[in-house]
Amino acid sequence: MKLIRTAIPDVVIIEPKVFGDERGWFMESFNERRFHAELENLGLPAPRPFVQDNHSCSKKGVLRGLHYQLPPHAQGKLVRVIQGAVLDVAVDIRQSSATFGKHVSVKLSAANQLMLWIPEGFAHGFITLSETAEFLYKTTNYYAPESECCLLWNDSAVSIDWRYSGKPELAIKDAKGLCLQDAELFP
Repeated sequence: MKLIRTAIPDVVIIEPKVFGDERGWFMESFNERRFHAELENLGLPAPRPFVQDNHSCSKKGVLRGLHYQLPPHAQGKLVRVIQGAVLDVAVDIRQSSATFGKHVSVKLSAANQLMLWIPEGFAHGFITLSETAEFLYKTTNYYAPESECCLLWNDSAVSIDWRYSGKPELAIKDAKGLCLQDAELFP
Protein backbone atom coordinates (compact mmCIF):
# COMPACT_ATOMS: atom_id res chain seq x y z
CA MET A 1 0.00 0.00 0.00
CA LYS A 2 1.12 3.51 -0.79
CA LEU A 3 0.00 6.54 1.22
CA ILE A 4 -0.25 9.87 -0.59
CA ARG A 5 -0.54 13.16 1.30
CA THR A 6 -3.33 15.54 0.32
CA ALA A 7 -3.41 19.34 0.64
CA ILE A 8 -4.33 18.70 4.29
CA PRO A 9 -1.38 16.58 5.48
CA ASP A 10 -3.39 14.55 8.03
CA VAL A 11 -5.79 13.26 5.37
CA VAL A 12 -4.15 10.68 3.13
CA ILE A 13 -5.07 8.79 0.00
CA ILE A 14 -4.32 5.10 0.15
CA GLU A 15 -3.37 3.39 -3.07
CA PRO A 16 -3.53 -0.38 -2.52
CA LYS A 17 -1.27 -2.78 -4.36
CA VAL A 18 -3.51 -4.66 -6.83
CA PHE A 19 -2.40 -7.94 -8.37
CA GLY A 20 -4.25 -8.83 -11.55
CA ASP A 21 -4.18 -11.24 -14.41
CA GLU A 22 -6.62 -12.70 -16.95
CA ARG A 23 -8.63 -14.28 -14.10
CA GLY A 24 -9.29 -10.99 -12.31
CA TRP A 25 -7.50 -9.23 -9.46
CA PHE A 26 -6.65 -9.38 -5.75
CA MET A 27 -5.84 -6.65 -3.27
CA GLU A 28 -5.37 -6.43 0.47
CA SER A 29 -7.98 -3.84 1.46
CA PHE A 30 -6.62 -3.39 4.99
CA ASN A 31 -3.55 -4.46 6.93
CA GLU A 32 -3.19 -2.73 10.30
CA ARG A 33 0.57 -3.28 10.61
CA ARG A 34 1.27 -1.82 7.13
CA PHE A 35 -1.21 1.03 7.60
CA HIS A 36 0.36 2.08 10.90
CA ALA A 37 3.90 1.78 9.50
CA GLU A 38 3.05 3.92 6.46
CA LEU A 39 1.38 6.57 8.66
CA GLU A 40 4.48 6.59 10.86
CA ASN A 41 6.68 7.04 7.76
CA LEU A 42 4.68 10.22 7.06
CA GLY A 43 5.05 11.39 10.66
CA LEU A 44 1.36 10.80 11.38
CA PRO A 45 -0.04 9.02 14.44
CA ALA A 46 -1.63 5.60 14.25
CA PRO A 47 -5.39 5.72 14.83
CA ARG A 48 -7.27 3.98 17.55
CA PRO A 49 -8.39 0.48 16.52
CA PHE A 50 -11.29 0.24 14.08
CA VAL A 51 -14.43 -0.91 15.89
CA GLN A 52 -17.23 -0.62 13.35
CA ASP A 53 -17.66 -1.22 9.61
CA ASN A 54 -20.45 0.50 7.66
CA HIS A 55 -21.77 -0.11 4.14
CA SER A 56 -24.12 2.20 2.25
CA CYS A 57 -25.63 2.22 -1.22
CA SER A 58 -26.68 5.50 -2.79
CA LYS A 59 -28.16 6.51 -6.11
CA LYS A 60 -26.76 9.23 -8.36
CA GLY A 61 -26.91 12.72 -6.87
CA VAL A 62 -27.31 11.58 -3.25
CA LEU A 63 -25.13 13.72 -0.99
CA ARG A 64 -24.41 12.32 2.46
CA GLY A 65 -22.80 14.65 4.98
CA LEU A 66 -20.95 16.51 6.14
CA HIS A 67 -21.01 14.34 9.26
CA TYR A 68 -18.82 14.11 12.35
CA GLN A 69 -19.02 13.09 15.99
CA LEU A 70 -17.70 15.18 18.85
CA PRO A 71 -15.47 13.81 21.62
CA PRO A 72 -15.62 11.55 23.47
CA HIS A 73 -17.15 9.72 20.48
CA ALA A 74 -15.01 11.25 17.70
CA GLN A 75 -14.43 8.95 14.74
CA GLY A 76 -11.59 8.46 12.31
CA LYS A 77 -12.78 6.90 9.04
CA LEU A 78 -11.12 4.74 6.43
CA VAL A 79 -13.37 4.92 3.36
CA ARG A 80 -13.59 3.26 -0.05
CA VAL A 81 -16.02 2.56 -2.88
CA ILE A 82 -16.61 -1.01 -4.08
CA GLN A 83 -19.15 -0.23 -6.81
CA GLY A 84 -19.63 3.01 -8.73
CA ALA A 85 -17.99 6.36 -7.97
CA VAL A 86 -18.26 9.22 -5.47
CA LEU A 87 -16.61 12.52 -4.77
CA ASP A 88 -15.43 12.17 -1.17
CA VAL A 89 -14.81 15.28 0.96
CA ALA A 90 -13.09 15.89 4.31
CA VAL A 91 -13.31 19.29 6.05
CA ASP A 92 -10.86 20.22 8.81
CA ILE A 93 -12.92 21.31 11.82
CA ARG A 94 -10.04 21.50 14.31
CA GLN A 95 -10.04 25.15 15.36
CA SER A 96 -6.35 25.03 16.38
CA SER A 97 -5.27 23.59 13.01
CA ALA A 98 -3.39 25.57 10.36
CA THR A 99 -5.84 24.10 7.83
CA PHE A 100 -9.02 24.86 9.82
CA GLY A 101 -12.02 25.29 7.51
CA LYS A 102 -10.14 23.89 4.49
CA HIS A 103 -11.20 20.76 2.69
CA VAL A 104 -9.91 18.07 0.37
CA SER A 105 -11.92 16.15 -2.18
CA VAL A 106 -10.97 12.90 -3.86
CA LYS A 107 -12.80 10.82 -6.45
CA LEU A 108 -13.12 7.31 -5.08
CA SER A 109 -14.37 4.56 -7.36
CA ALA A 110 -14.45 0.83 -7.85
CA ALA A 111 -12.25 1.44 -10.90
CA ASN A 112 -9.45 3.42 -9.19
CA GLN A 113 -9.67 1.38 -5.93
CA LEU A 114 -8.36 4.32 -3.90
CA MET A 115 -9.17 4.70 -0.21
CA LEU A 116 -9.10 7.78 1.99
CA TRP A 117 -8.00 8.02 5.64
CA ILE A 118 -9.87 10.79 7.48
CA PRO A 119 -8.72 11.19 11.10
CA GLU A 120 -10.76 12.49 14.01
CA GLY A 121 -11.40 16.23 13.80
CA PHE A 122 -12.82 16.23 10.27
CA ALA A 123 -16.33 16.45 8.89
CA HIS A 124 -16.91 13.94 6.11
CA GLY A 125 -19.31 13.59 3.22
CA PHE A 126 -19.67 12.37 -0.33
CA ILE A 127 -21.85 12.73 -3.40
CA THR A 128 -22.63 9.81 -5.71
CA LEU A 129 -21.40 10.44 -9.25
CA SER A 130 -22.40 7.11 -10.84
CA GLU A 131 -25.91 5.64 -11.22
CA THR A 132 -25.37 3.92 -7.85
CA ALA A 133 -22.40 3.55 -5.52
CA GLU A 134 -21.62 1.20 -2.68
CA PHE A 135 -19.51 2.86 -0.02
CA LEU A 136 -17.63 1.05 2.77
CA TYR A 137 -16.01 2.63 5.78
CA LYS A 138 -14.29 1.58 8.96
CA THR A 139 -14.60 3.81 12.04
CA THR A 140 -12.46 4.19 15.14
CA ASN A 141 -15.48 4.71 17.38
CA TYR A 142 -19.05 3.49 17.53
CA TYR A 143 -21.95 5.53 16.20
CA ALA A 144 -23.20 7.77 19.02
CA PRO A 145 -26.26 9.81 17.97
CA GLU A 146 -25.88 12.15 20.97
CA SER A 147 -22.46 13.24 19.63
CA GLU A 148 -23.39 13.44 15.94
CA CYS A 149 -23.15 16.80 14.16
CA CYS A 150 -23.55 17.96 10.59
CA LEU A 151 -21.97 20.83 8.67
CA LEU A 152 -24.03 22.38 5.90
CA TRP A 153 -22.91 20.84 2.61
CA ASN A 154 -22.95 24.18 0.75
CA ASP A 155 -21.58 26.53 3.43
CA SER A 156 -19.89 29.38 1.54
CA ALA A 157 -17.16 29.55 4.22
CA VAL A 158 -16.02 26.06 3.18
CA SER A 159 -16.84 26.49 -0.52
CA ILE A 160 -16.82 22.89 -1.73
CA ASP A 161 -17.06 22.24 -5.47
CA TRP A 162 -19.07 19.02 -5.45
CA ARG A 163 -18.49 18.58 -9.21
CA TYR A 164 -22.16 17.81 -9.69
CA SER A 165 -24.37 19.95 -11.91
CA GLY A 166 -27.78 18.83 -10.63
CA LYS A 167 -29.48 19.46 -7.32
CA PRO A 168 -28.19 16.95 -4.77
CA GLU A 169 -30.62 14.73 -2.88
CA LEU A 170 -30.20 15.20 0.88
CA ALA A 171 -31.50 13.62 4.07
CA ILE A 172 -33.51 16.05 6.20
CA LYS A 173 -30.76 16.19 8.85
CA ASP A 174 -28.13 16.97 6.19
CA ALA A 175 -30.25 19.78 4.71
CA LYS A 176 -30.38 21.28 8.22
CA GLY A 177 -26.61 21.16 8.77
CA LEU A 178 -24.96 24.14 10.44
CA CYS A 179 -22.54 26.63 8.92
CA LEU A 180 -18.94 26.36 10.13
CA GLN A 181 -19.28 29.55 12.18
CA ASP A 182 -22.33 28.19 14.05
CA ALA A 183 -21.30 24.57 14.54
CA GLU A 184 -19.77 22.97 17.61
CA LEU A 185 -16.27 22.04 16.52
CA PHE A 186 -13.05 20.45 17.76
CA PRO A 187 -10.69 22.66 19.81
